[in-house]
Amino acid sequence: MWISCSLICLCLLLTAGCTGAVDNRTSATPAVTLAPSSPPISINDTPVRYADVNGVRLAYREFGAGEPLLLITGFGGVMETWNETFVGILAGQYHVYIYDHRAMGHSGDTDAPYTIPRLSDDAAGLMGALGHESMHVYGVSMGSSVAQQLVIDHPETVRKLVLSSSTYSARLNETKTLHDTLAACSGNASLPSGLRKEANANLAWNGTYDDLSGITKDVMLLVGTADEITPDAISVRMAGEIPGSWLVRFRGIPHVGSSHAPEEYGRTVVTFLGTNESPA
Repeated sequence: MWISCSLICLCLLLTAGCTGAVDNRTSATPAVTLAPSSPPISINDTPVRYADVNGVRLAYREFGAGEPLLLITGFGGVMETWNETFVGILAGQYHVYIYDHRAMGHSGDTDAPYTIPRLSDDAAGLMGALGHESMHVYGVSMGSSVAQQLVIDHPETVRKLVLSSSTYSARLNETKTLHDTLAACSGNASLPSGLRKEANANLAWNGTYDDLSGITKDVMLLVGTADEITPDAISVRMAGEIPGSWLVRFRGIPHVGSSHAPEEYGRTVVTFLGTNESPA
């Protein structure tokens, strides 16, 4: 049975817990109620701010206080895509920043080539524009690819790194569903240009496998055993390449688990970031 590209893209975005990401509409998700240590947040009610980075104006929001933590969203994602419970838990302990990639959501765009390395440059530049030399980094799905490129190209900007729903390439046997979806979206002129640019960037990305063993930061990989977009076998393989990395597999959770088990993912991230792994 033939399925249109728009439907394929929408299915992937909904699997990732996205709402209104394709047409950049914001969701009407209400603020969540958390424990006293994690005050409720509302993404839509938090002002959008802007920073000029690498010739483009990037939109961002910020929550909480403490050490800085940058969240990098995935394919088709915008700030409103993030699960508020998940962000709220992180903001209870950290100064959390979320942002829209160039050409997506509230951010601007330029005619510069749109690539995963350029998106990693944007992440590094945004840190500097916000007054930080480095941050903890959480990347999910395509955001994990950007985060991998970031720690390889700009290691000085990363404190601890969390890679969620990861792959080191979209051209693996295990990522056929992902690859086919990206290819379909790439060639569909009816989709927003930002979405098509992201698809092309993912398809053209050379990947990071050969560089994973050189990562010297504290890294945790999170993945659900029911992830059909970036199956858990990939994270297991990556963990075997990254020295000293943590690997946490959530039984029965699909792609972008922070949207399906936000409290479990949030508490796990806080535990990892707060653990002192320095030698005694």
